[in-house]
Amino acid sequence: METTSILPLLILGSSFIPGILILTLREDQSALRSFLNLFGAVAKVSLVAWVFAGTMRGEEYAFLFRLAPELSFSLRVDQLGLFFASLSSVLWLVTTLYAIGYLEGGKNRRRFFAFFSFCVTAATGIALSGNVITFFIFYEFLTLSTYPLVVHSGTDHAVNAGRTYLWYTIGGGTVLFLGVVGLHVLAGPIYFGQTEMIASLVSEHPTQLTILFFLMLAGLGVKAAIFPLHGWLPISMVAPAPVSALLHAVAVVKAGAFGIIRLVYDVYGIDAAGQMNLLTPLAILAAFTILYGSVQALFQDDFKKRLAFSTVSQLSYIGLGAAIVGVLSTTGAIVHLVHQGIMKITMFFAAGNVAETYGYKKISELNGIGRRMPLTMGAFTIAVFGMIGLPPIAGFISKWYLGLGAVEAGSHWVVLVLLGSSALNAAYFLPILYRAWFCEPDHEAVPRRRTGRLETQVLLLIPVVITGLLSLAAGVFAAMAGSPLSIAREIAERLYLL
Repeated sequence: METTSILPLLILGSSFIPGILILTLREDQSALRSFLNLFGAVAKVSLVAWVFAGTMRGEEYAFLFRLAPELSFSLRVDQLGLFFASLSSVLWLVTTLYAIGYLEGGKNRRRFFAFFSFCVTAATGIALSGNVITFFIFYEFLTLSTYPLVVHSGTDHAVNAGRTYLWYTIGGGTVLFLGVVGLHVLAGPIYFGQTEMIASLVSEHPTQLTILFFLMLAGLGVKAAIFPLHGWLPISMVAPAPVSALLHAVAVVKAGAFGIIRLVYDVYGIDAAGQMNLLTPLAILAAFTILYGSVQALFQDDFKKRLAFSTVSQLSYIGLGAAIVGVLSTTGAIVHLVHQGIMKITMFFAAGNVAETYGYKKISELNGIGRRMPLTMGAFTIAVFGMIGLPPIAGFISKWYLGLGAVEAGSHWVVLVLLGSSALNAAYFLPILYRAWFCEPDHEAVPRRRTGRLETQVLLLIPVVITGLLSLAAGVFAAMAGSPLSIAREIAERLYLL
């Protein structure tokens, strides 16, 4: 064993250990279960903040356990991984609050919260992985830990959705495994950031490297919901709202998008990827997915399914930005990891609040809901404006940098894709706002299912307000030091120095 710090292990343990302990509890020990969840979430945020502060002082954190002479379990903190870990830890804390309120009185909460903890452990492990092998281990752990969450309700519909989810994700994992093994055989152990190994093999093995790149891209593209590998995502919306929020903002889809950034910049390197013409197919696939997902969203009356197809579209901004050479476009891709996360989690919180409080799950049922739930729909409105790309919300910053990067790289067609996407975003989101704020209810008022002095249960309301305000703050304060944008710019500049 070689180690310079156990902090990466402690970050993982802050969610994994509570998950194990929760499995030992009885179903009726709700207070202790909630304490363990919140303690783990607060501990993870605190540890990530501690490591973040240390990294700013120039300290390095790594943990290495050699499984064999050329096979090791490696955890290493770098800027990109810490950026993703920060997103995962903060949004996990907020989602934990939401889930405690959402599942109050529900069944199988012990199982749910245990695997909920395992899920964020896997996401954090992906963020802190120091090499390709460790990344793959956590990538597959994420698949296994999210399946019980997708099928949580136990209905036939949920079980069928879980089966579809497994077919896609295990299939994607198998393809990724072939790429990982092939790359290991060809180039030896691959540690993130050491792109010189691949660069040295480009002239000798261009065909093999190209095949392996697209194998790994396909494996990552399943979780990143790139067309035509996206089919599992809308189906999995049968899961409870906290799971949908976790899947779309923190864990599964973000793991795929994050993995694509790692593949392009920290495995192959931007120079080698450009030399082998690997980025153009990625850009085309991402651009098509952006428009395809938006068009599909237009025809969804189910609230969560419209949001799911929106995720299919919005997530491919990250892949598109990664495929355009330049610091500005890469900045846009990286910052969208955070911006899309806080905006989309706000939307799923809002959809969950409406469904849990009044039972409305279809957009056609939302007439006048803004008047009955002004805080929930106010936060949702902020997120919508951000997704469309209106200033000063977070989404505008992402699209602005992607557009600037495209112009800088001479890829002007990307600007047309971004404009078309924004128009489609407006076409499928603004009708929801119109119904919520300007339409009279066309039915008798449905009694509230969740009681309380506010518009819904307080543990459901606080998270959506927090993430809605974060969506606004990330745009308003984008120019400040320490903002997601400033950190993303530093990461992008570092990646181009590799």
